[in-house]
Amino acid sequence: MNVIAFNGSPHKDGVVNSGLEAMKGELDKEGILTEIIHVGREVIRGCIDCGKCRELGRCVFNDDIVNQCREKVNDANGIILGSPVYYGGIAGTFKSFLDRLFFPGVNLKYKVGAVAASLRRSGGISTFHQLNNYLNLAQVVLAPSVYWEVIHGNNPEEFKEDKEGIQILEISARNMAWLLKAITMGKRDFHPPEPVKREWTNFIH
Repeated sequence: MNVIAFNGSPHKDGVVNSGLEAMKGELDKEGILTEIIHVGREVIRGCIDCGKCRELGRCVFNDDIVNQCREKVNDANGIILGSPVYYGGIAGTFKSFLDRLFFPGVNLKYKVGAVAASLRRSGGISTFHQLNNYLNLAQVVLAPSVYWEVIHGNNPEEFKEDKEGIQILEISARNMAWLLKAITMGKRDFHPPEPVKREWTNFIH
C-alpha cells in the first residue's frame, strides 16, 4: 500500500513538511510507503473552467506537474494534503494545483485521506475545512483524529514545541493506516455501493 502526500508550502523544509514527515513516520511503522511531493514552489496556473478535462480525463494544460501527480494519485491507496494558512485559506499555488487535480474527477473514491494545516497564529480551521472539501467531494474516507489537524509554528523548531499538534497528526496517520488495511481486507467480502447517475440542478433558469 502507498500514500501520496502533497506539501503545498513554498518552504520545502518548513512546518508543513515537518507535519507530513511526522505522519509519514507513523505510516512507515505500519509498512505503508509514503511519498511527499513538494508543490508549493512550482509554477501552476489556475483552472479556467474550459471543460476539456471531462473529455481528456486530465487537465488540458500539460506544462506543469498536475497531470503527473494525477497519475500518482490514481495509483495510490491514500492521499494527504498539507498547506500553510494564507489569509485564512489554502496557499494560492496549492489551491490552483488542487482545483486542477480534483476537478477532472481524480480516482480517489473509497480511498483514505487526511489533511494538515500549518499556521503561526489563526486561520487553521477554515483552511482545514477547505482542504477536506476536496477529499469529501471525491468520496474519500477521511482518517479521524482526536482534534483538528492544525499545527502551529513559524518554523520547524517552533513546531517541535507543539506537542499536541504533533500527536494529533500521528494519531491521524495511525488511523489512516488502520483504515487502509481495513478497506483492503474488506474488499474481499464487501463490494462498494453501486454508482448512481449524478443529478445536476441549476437554481437560476
